[in-house]
Amino acid sequence: MSRRIFLAGATGVIGRRLAPMLAEEGHLVWGTTRSASKAGELEAAGANAVTVDVFDKDALSAAMFEARPEIVIHQLTDLPKDLDPAGMGEAIVRNARIRNEGTRNLVEAAKRAGVRRLVVQSIAWAYAPGPLPHGEQDPLDAAAAGPRAISVNGVIALERQVLGTQMTAVILRYGQFYGPDTGFDAPKPGASVHVDAAARAASLAVDRGTGVYNIAEPNDQVSTEKAIAELGWRADFRRSRP
Repeated sequence: MSRRIFLAGATGVIGRRLAPMLAEEGHLVWGTTRSASKAGELEAAGANAVTVDVFDKDALSAAMFEARPEIVIHQLTDLPKDLDPAGMGEAIVRNARIRNEGTRNLVEAAKRAGVRRLVVQSIAWAYAPGPLPHGEQDPLDAAAAGPRAISVNGVIALERQVLGTQMTAVILRYGQFYGPDTGFDAPKPGASVHVDAAARAASLAVDRGTGVYNIAEPNDQVSTEKAIAELGWRADFRRSRP
């Protein structure tokens, strides 16, 4: 069934894989970017381009109200090109702000627009120390310190805001990305996921599932049985074309 979808972060690492995937599945997609120069990229992917900054609450609300989506997919990040390690320190702070303030703005805009379902990007390496592999019911690491605390607290804020709405919420806790646009051609140690498979999880969540899912290749850190059983997700999914 065709859905009206507002994809926030449509030109990011996952968004640029997900936008064409959703369009090919017959959905009507409005994809956001902060850069007007990327509008053509979105249109070529089959999406309606929306140039808006998630921190501009009024503009975001107006854009979403105009699109009238049934579903909002939150794939917003602020990462350096190819996940360059030299830029990740600053990116950690920017991403924490997106996960907290940006998510709050997105959720409020979705409420005003009458959205019924949220699909949101989170991370699979924010769990508190404990027996492995971690299941989705395990607590996040609220006692983290240093740079890790910045990331984990941002994730905790994101998930609390999303799960606290009256909308149906799906949270995808992704492993570390590899594949096109990530700077990594192979999985990293621990929980990793190819960007195509990560995007596929979000496309499946348009019509399936509720609550939290670990999204990663087989590993000893997190369990993905729930995503396989409830979403029908497969870690080996790859798009047939870039």
